[in-house]
Amino acid sequence: MDDDSRVTRRRVGDAEARRANRGWWDTDADDYQAEHGAFLGDVDFVWCPEGLREADARLLGDVAGRRVLEVGAGAAAAARWLATQGARPVAFDLSAGMLRHAAEAAERTGVRVPLVQADALALPFADRSFDVACTAFGAIPFVDDSAALLAEVHRVLRPGGRWVFSVTHPMRWIFLDDPGEGGLTAVHSYFDRSPYVEQDETGVATYVEQHRTLGDRIRELVGAGFRLLDLVEPEWPEGHEGIWGQWSPLRGRLFPGTAIFVTEKPTA
Repeated sequence: MDDDSRVTRRRVGDAEARRANRGWWDTDADDYQAEHGAFLGDVDFVWCPEGLREADARLLGDVAGRRVLEVGAGAAAAARWLATQGARPVAFDLSAGMLRHAAEAAERTGVRVPLVQADALALPFADRSFDVACTAFGAIPFVDDSAALLAEVHRVLRPGGRWVFSVTHPMRWIFLDDPGEGGLTAVHSYFDRSPYVEQDETGVATYVEQHRTLGDRIRELVGAGFRLLDLVEPEWPEGHEGIWGQWSPLRGRLFPGTAIFVTEKPTA
């Protein structure tokens, strides 16, 4: 899509990004679930298009009895899976369209978790009210001030709480958004933080995704008060031939597509 006249890279503030992405996910929710719902499952926690599952990775540690916040939960499949593991999850998302799918999945499965429509930059939760926070590709790439988002998560976590999130691996921004041969040639500067923006014929943003380098993410985490425990870069597994947007076996076997940051809020 990078050669489309309605696709650009330009600075976008929080207000414009919020309007664009809320509208996008409300409108696209049905298509997104139709395309990816089977892969994500109704009651499952899949960290990334590579298919890494929390059931195998256990990046959150023991969640039994713990209050867990799923940030940018979408259809909340991960929160429902956490509930089956004995956790006490809460799922929030900005998009009413995605939360509608979360409610429908709860009816189908009988696994119900609290659903909250909220902005990740102004969490409607008390200080130190959760033991764990997590997101698989939710919220973080879609806000301009991701440092403020991390500060909000830090605020609602108890000391010793774990915060784990997955995002598109920053090096992917060097390449075109193409799962095939065209996506193997570097065309963009890794250091250009200009967001990827889709816009209408009047130039109004309809979808915005932000880019940060690995160093940016670590500095934001440290600045918010977190301690980095691990950085997981899932390898493309043998036998996985699925394509999800720009994720594909061809690219996945050559360079990482996902970065998972495993952090904690210090007890001191």
